[in-house]
Amino acid sequence: MINDIRLDSANPLQQQLYRQLSQRIIDQRYLPGRQLPSSRQLAADLGVSRNTVNAVYDQLKAEGFLLSYPGKGVFVNEDIRASLNKPDHAVLHVPSNAQPLPPLPVVPKHSMRLGEDANLPFQPGLPDLDAFPIRSWNRILHHQESRRLLRGYDCIQGYLPLRKAVADYARESRGVRCHEHQIIITNGAQQALSLIADVLLQTGDRVFCENPGYRGARYALGRYGNPLLPVPLKGQVLDVDALADMGPAKLLFCTPTHQYPMGGILDIAQRMALVQWAQRNQTWIVEDDYDSEFHFHNKPFAAIQGLFDNTPVLYVGSFSKTLLPGLRVGYLVVPEAMVEAFLWAKRVTGGETPLLMQATIAEFITSGQFNRHLRRMRQLYKEKWTYFQKLVLAELGGLVTPVAESAGMHLVLEGSFDDADISQKLRTKGFGSTPLSVHFIGEEARTGLVMGFASASERETKAAVMALKLLLQKQ
Repeated sequence: MINDIRLDSANPLQQQLYRQLSQRIIDQRYLPGRQLPSSRQLAADLGVSRNTVNAVYDQLKAEGFLLSYPGKGVFVNEDIRASLNKPDHAVLHVPSNAQPLPPLPVVPKHSMRLGEDANLPFQPGLPDLDAFPIRSWNRILHHQESRRLLRGYDCIQGYLPLRKAVADYARESRGVRCHEHQIIITNGAQQALSLIADVLLQTGDRVFCENPGYRGARYALGRYGNPLLPVPLKGQVLDVDALADMGPAKLLFCTPTHQYPMGGILDIAQRMALVQWAQRNQTWIVEDDYDSEFHFHNKPFAAIQGLFDNTPVLYVGSFSKTLLPGLRVGYLVVPEAMVEAFLWAKRVTGGETPLLMQATIAEFITSGQFNRHLRRMRQLYKEKWTYFQKLVLAELGGLVTPVAESAGMHLVLEGSFDDADISQKLRTKGFGSTPLSVHFIGEEARTGLVMGFASASERETKAAVMALKLLLQKQ
């Protein structure tokens, strides 16, 4: 239905309708591919004769604005740009009252628009979507969606059964010291990081970040202009000793259980030293427990948050890797004294997290299916990691150096090549990846590719490795 056209009976109706429809198509208010109402329906909506509408439609078809498909209807031309570039279109000179937009924000350097290809095999962070137990999930979903209680509002902090399930899981599997009233359910881990910035950062506060590190954290914690200072790695983990010479900071972001992207694991002595440094310097540690569930040979160390009572740690988790990215559900564990401040920030910036998804995840966890799913995925990803690593060593020897930590859902392939160019060329061949260089703060960046093997089949893995081999040999 079109309800944004107004016609003036004092002027020729056909001319008015032609100009308004054509101008809306030019301005992309009616996007390419959009179906327009039938001539009968539009005539009824506007209170004009059907002959008037048919005459306008015929003119717009002749000029390339519209296409008609028998049995389907009338659509805005998908290739409208090419049609409009023809020199004989006087309609392009229709006066427009469009004004320049206000000043636009600066887009962060190295931001990437993945668009519709964000689910390509080897896209970092993408789990094996085909291995997800969708039938079991749907049974729980259908059970939950019939409950009247879940059709309304709940609370900003999150659905209580899910907070209890998360608290139990975090205590038992990661050694986190928490209760359900310290859990805040968020719209993914990214919202948790944004809330931390909203609550804790003031103008001029310094933020320490692993270098290389997770870009999403840098975007969230640096969006108010706070200085982001790189902390180097040592042995693929945060160099805790380097902190002694860096001065104070309000926040330190780290991924201690599986450093992103290099994959190292901060040992217990380093974790204790990090907490002691934070306590001395009045610094909050933002602990992103990235990929902690997927260690293939050894059980991961307990979370930093649980080492001592009252550690200055904000613990961030998510179900994007363990379940599905499309759920957009994460969680944040904060000290009791900070809960109200975080709830106020969430109320202002995001509101409630979708209730039905929370309830479905809660039952999935409490029924035992979550732990069973994790065990299956741990074994599956171990097999994929082993296969990918063997192929890389066999086919890409001398071209890349794999950074092969026994954990996670991705592998870093370091090498001396234009990683942004290679990553883009891989994408055109149907394979995702991220340039290693974009994970660095500053100009001194190493090059390579971050490749997420979890979503790839054996056939796709072999094809990707051979495609990468040909690209690197041409450089």
